[in-house]
Amino acid sequence: MLEYLFIAFVIICCIQLFFYIFIFSFFAFSTKKQTGTDFFKPVSVIICAKNEAKNLQKNLTYYLQQTHPKFELVLVNDGSTDDTLAVMKAFKAKASLNIKILDNKNTNGKKHAISLAVKNASYNYLLFTDADCKPNSNYWISEMSAHFNNQKEIVLGYGAYAKVKSSLLNKLIRFETLITAIQYFSYAKLGIPYMGVGRNLAYTKNIFETNSGFKSHLHIKSGDDDLFINRAATKQNTTICFSNKAHTISTPKTTFKSWIQQKRRHITTASSYKKIHIFLLSTFFISQFLFWGTGIALIAFQFKWQTVSFFILLKFTSQYFIYGISAKKLNETDLLFWIPFYELFLILTQMFIFIKNLISKPTHW
Repeated sequence: MLEYLFIAFVIICCIQLFFYIFIFSFFAFSTKKQTGTDFFKPVSVIICAKNEAKNLQKNLTYYLQQTHPKFELVLVNDGSTDDTLAVMKAFKAKASLNIKILDNKNTNGKKHAISLAVKNASYNYLLFTDADCKPNSNYWISEMSAHFNNQKEIVLGYGAYAKVKSSLLNKLIRFETLITAIQYFSYAKLGIPYMGVGRNLAYTKNIFETNSGFKSHLHIKSGDDDLFINRAATKQNTTICFSNKAHTISTPKTTFKSWIQQKRRHITTASSYKKIHIFLLSTFFISQFLFWGTGIALIAFQFKWQTVSFFILLKFTSQYFIYGISAKKLNETDLLFWIPFYELFLILTQMFIFIKNLISKPTHW
């Protein structure tokens, strides 16, 4: 029995090494595109907000400081019951920036709000973020939009979370965000893009209309970002932007309960991805889970523990190397020391969420 478990463990380790060396290395060793300052086309920045008065009050001013030559803000109030609409109007009244305010009466989900914004946007180049986000620099719009060209109509950006000192939850949230980014950046570089994050995402109005917007997945309440990219993105039309100046910074959840609820909503869309993406993502997750299960069992029984230890060391060495280079690109190097702990916690958390979602459906915006 232990002999078969050992063979399974070796195969699992090889699968893990395959992902680190032959997939995630595509982002780790990618070079940053020199964007320059030659993109002067106008951009529509779209922010949809539901009960986000406090965040809008805090973050909207950062968009006044953007240096891009010509852009507009399209703000959508999505059926808020707080002062979101009032904050938008007050911001518009005192700003010289071109601002459109849309009051969405259709409260059937964020996709309707985004569709309304796209329809009313003045420009073809669209840049999306959330109300709880702020750009990491005054060059955010220019950095992201500079990656558009005649072929590239989708730009995947990095949506970081603010760092909170001495917070374990904050590090777990940021680690999960880092790993997700390494994956979607790597697959995009590999030529099989599968998702982006709505906190920092750009695409053209043309590609939105060509793909009939969210029509193919309008019945799924979540997925305004990842499902759209999963349907519309190709090797030819998609690129990435990971410049530090192009990051957005979001306010992280402050309790495990609220974070779990957020992840429950996000994970519901994965089953609607293309089959190749489901296969790759599930294979990686299952191999992670089985690596820990078989590895711990073999060590506990001291079965060929020297060979098992060698494969464990090889796995973590490759992981630290690839994640380390990637984390440096995304300014997340403080997360590296406790990688094994964070990974194990996330695996168990994802298993809990999967089981929880089978029992009851999470609520959505």
